[in-house]
Amino acid sequence: MMTFLPKLLLLVLLVFPATVLINGLVVSAQDLTEDEEAEAVDEDVVDDVTAEDEDDEAEVEDDDNAELMEDKEDEEEEALVGEVKASPNADTTILFVKGEDFPANNIVKFLLGFTNKGSENFIVESLDASFRYPQDYQFFIQNFTALQLGTVVPPSKQATFEYSFIPAEPMGGRPFGLVINLNYKDSSGNVFQDAVFNQTVTITEKEDGLDGETIFMYVFLSGLGLLVIVGLHQLLESRKRRRPAQKVEMGTSSHSDVDLSWIPQETLNQINKASPRRSPRKRNQKRSAGSDE
Repeated sequence: MMTFLPKLLLLVLLVFPATVLINGLVVSAQDLTEDEEAEAVDEDVVDDVTAEDEDDEAEVEDDDNAELMEDKEDEEEEALVGEVKASPNADTTILFVKGEDFPANNIVKFLLGFTNKGSENFIVESLDASFRYPQDYQFFIQNFTALQLGTVVPPSKQATFEYSFIPAEPMGGRPFGLVINLNYKDSSGNVFQDAVFNQTVTITEKEDGLDGETIFMYVFLSGLGLLVIVGLHQLLESRKRRRPAQKVEMGTSSHSDVDLSWIPQETLNQINKASPRRSPRKRNQKRSAGSDE
């Protein structure tokens, strides 16, 4: 019995690690199988999503194509209807009174000449002007009031119209598209529109003689100059006050050259009595009297 136990223990030690190793291999194989199945499911889901995205893109492309077709149809309809253009039997000219200079917040005036070269009357209805965005003339920046005319121009006759507008002040220093249209029709009722002026112009900033900043600068400089003058005057006055007063020595010269006849004698006597010092004349008289004695 004692000899059997060591053999049994050895067998257990050999079988247990082998069993553990086999179980680990089986579990690993099962995990790999499950991972492969999950990856396969994910690939199927991705394929389904990709297919749905492709279907959506195809639908979007179909919608875009449909919209393009509708736009083309609209353009074709507009082409069939036709745009309002100028009549070949009319001629227009424009002249800016102050040249092609467009100062902001200032009046811009021009004269428009219309010539009827046809055989029937033209009725000039209105004249309008507007500033447009230079990159897109369909976008209005400033639209001016249309001038209602209603003028009849017979064949081989001319007519001149005057129009003025004021560019807005914030538009100064920037380019804008200026469009001037003349609307008219013939006696048959055909409507025409002539773009007399259709160009990009630059709105110049208004140059004033004296603006607020210039006036403020002048007032500030004037006040500064006045302050400097007052400061210099005070400095000179303070220096004069600090100077000691000059003493004037009267000396001991006789007062014989002073005219005292206008002072009453009584007043002179009182002055002489009140003064502790005698006058030089009395001292001289006293000395001469003493010498006689």
